[in-house]
Amino acid sequence: MKKRRSNAVMGMSFFTPALILMIVFLFVPMILTVVYSFTDYFALSPDNTHFVGLENFKKIFKDELFTKSFWNTVGFVAIIVPLQGLGSLGLALLVNKVTHFKKYFKVAFFIPVVMSLAVVSTLWMQIYSPEGIINTILGHLGIDAQPFIHSAKQALPSIALMSVWQGVGYQMIIFLGGLQAINPALYEAAEMDHASAWQKFKDITLPELKPLCIFVFITITIGAFRMIVQPMVMTGGGPSNSTYTLVYDIYETGTVNWEIGLSSAMAVVFVVFVIILTIIQNVLTKDKEEKKK
Repeated sequence: MKKRRSNAVMGMSFFTPALILMIVFLFVPMILTVVYSFTDYFALSPDNTHFVGLENFKKIFKDELFTKSFWNTVGFVAIIVPLQGLGSLGLALLVNKVTHFKKYFKVAFFIPVVMSLAVVSTLWMQIYSPEGIINTILGHLGIDAQPFIHSAKQALPSIALMSVWQGVGYQMIIFLGGLQAINPALYEAAEMDHASAWQKFKDITLPELKPLCIFVFITITIGAFRMIVQPMVMTGGGPSNSTYTLVYDIYETGTVNWEIGLSSAMAVVFVVFVIILTIIQNVLTKDKEEKKK
């Protein structure tokens, strides 16, 4: 009994610091965000804070900039999720087939992931510039130089493509782990039945990777909704607010305009939307699994 108690005390001694940090830097800010969302809390005059009920929520839904940032974020997610998901799976399949220099390819594709987003964004600003490598190649092909991040129509897709390049290596490593965990006997049995490469991929690889596909989809979606560094560094939300995102709007409202109550309401709406999207995705996936069973 004494040994169990001493082990419990030791375990709590290791766990308590982490718990305190989580309470102070995670749970308390979450609670305060919900509380402030129902007030007119202004950071420069905190003593004049009043309870305003749902006024902040009514205000943000009438705000054209908030609506614009919402649809920009949805558009960014719609581009990056399929491209990064399918791209990472394709890279994993290719690297898994490589017999020589496999470690080199893993490192080469993963390097952008560990680089700072600010550094990557600055690098791609040069790539997208009128004198950058992409426009230089287009010029040799007889195609006019493209404005990319300087165009309201091209800025968001350009940032999305850069984000795919930066993050695809992370999901590739996840898929590689899943591919290497598949029992080789399944493929050997399929070859004995003269199954084609497509049939093996459709009937063996995809079903075995399904849990990973769901995980990758969710992580890419949540990461895409949190986009802020890329437009902040590359475009400042422009041109014409075409790259202004939800998180960027929350940041500007809270830290630049000091409207903590309004930015808290935006954050609550953002979190609720992401939760609803995740629940819908889980329900749809669960229904498909039950039908198969």
